[in-house]
Amino acid sequence: MQHPVVVIGAGPVGLAAAAHLRERGRDVLVLEAGASAGAAVSEWGHVRTFTPWRWIVDEAARRLLLEQGWTEPGGDVPPTGAEIVAAYVAPLADALGEAVRTGARVVAVTRAAMDKTRSAGRAAQPFLVRYADREGREHDALAAAVVDASGTWGSPNPLGAGGLPARGERAAGPFLVGPLPDVLGADRARYAGRRTLVAGLGHSAATTLLALGRLVEEEPGTEVLWAIRGADPARLYGGGEADELPARGRLGADLRRLVDSGAVRLLTETRIEELVPGEATVTVLGRSSEGPFSLEVHQIAAATGFRPDLAMLAELRLDLDPGLEAPTALAPLIDPEHHSCGTVAPHGHRDLAHPEPGFYVVGMKSYGRAPTFLLATGNEQVRSVAAAIAGDLAAADAVALELPETGVCSVRGAEPSAPGAGADAACCGTPEPVDPFHRPLPEGAVAVGFATGAAR
Repeated sequence: MQHPVVVIGAGPVGLAAAAHLRERGRDVLVLEAGASAGAAVSEWGHVRTFTPWRWIVDEAARRLLLEQGWTEPGGDVPPTGAEIVAAYVAPLADALGEAVRTGARVVAVTRAAMDKTRSAGRAAQPFLVRYADREGREHDALAAAVVDASGTWGSPNPLGAGGLPARGERAAGPFLVGPLPDVLGADRARYAGRRTLVAGLGHSAATTLLALGRLVEEEPGTEVLWAIRGADPARLYGGGEADELPARGRLGADLRRLVDSGAVRLLTETRIEELVPGEATVTVLGRSSEGPFSLEVHQIAAATGFRPDLAMLAELRLDLDPGLEAPTALAPLIDPEHHSCGTVAPHGHRDLAHPEPGFYVVGMKSYGRAPTFLLATGNEQVRSVAAAIAGDLAAADAVALELPETGVCSVRGAEPSAPGAGADAACCGTPEPVDPFHRPLPEGAVAVGFATGAAR
């Protein structure tokens, strides 16, 4: 009897993996912690992405859906998170039928009857995936292979420096609202006429800042502070009209205008050291380029990025980069400290593999702490991984990746969030030497940006 392949996570990447596996004749079981497919995407359903449909829909998923009479969404207007779920994720889950099990939170993955210390006969043993249902009852499922597409949405980075929460951060939890609050919709009353601190230097921060900027115009007394660790927000402003995704280019350009207008107070080289919660406000203590500060705010939108939750994988033999917590073979291709123009070679099952045969981490989680994952990357990852699981190594190795160009290179040299990594540090000049652990692209490989798609 052949056990199914277990896919963890019923988001766009996990369901695309299931579609590829089914197309190749493999039984599949998708375990989703949320109440419905695409639960994590639904949490930011009010946000319009900057990615048109052609970069979102996976090819195997498209074929499966068209068999069901699906009407494919199109056009150049990027969908919201809610539209991605309604028009793509939910129909795809329906097409996969009973293979998708919601309300099933995976708590551990191991080899059946073997802990990670045992080697003899290990690869011949099926995986055991333990999950909890909606009532908290635990179940075990045996699997021929496991594809972890659980993402990182539930594991945000802390506000404090050094990878640790700021002092008092846990106690201040009620004042932390996450990276993408619905400022102009369901949560409007929480922000109107109040002071909000946004922390972070990514597209989530930009989206929230622009929404708050509109609120400043519409609701008297609304104040917005923006704290970044770097000396300059230039890299978030992006390439403007040169961006192949127009909505992404406008996002950065609109943010630049908002900051220049004075509607947002920008704090650079910021280190948040302590949060002191009060009855209606929280006091933020720290330092910036202006010196020590004490800020009293009503809430903090922590858009500081994400990290992978590896606890459920503790009994598996993993090979992870010690810094990024991405697969060791993949990490040098996505490390923003060493790829100054954001280049990444097309990658597949070999770059995603671990010493545990048959186990793969894909999607956002495969990038570990790197912040630059795009959905089109995940679609190619799972195509390659599914082919490898099915034994078609020729197809698995034939990886190709096309991503949209931003029109701007990422900051080179110093950490983008570090002092000194400002506009003057932008690439692209002569590449700096790369250390032996950050290998160059294979000879002849086309370099495409992890967020750009631009050959160099």
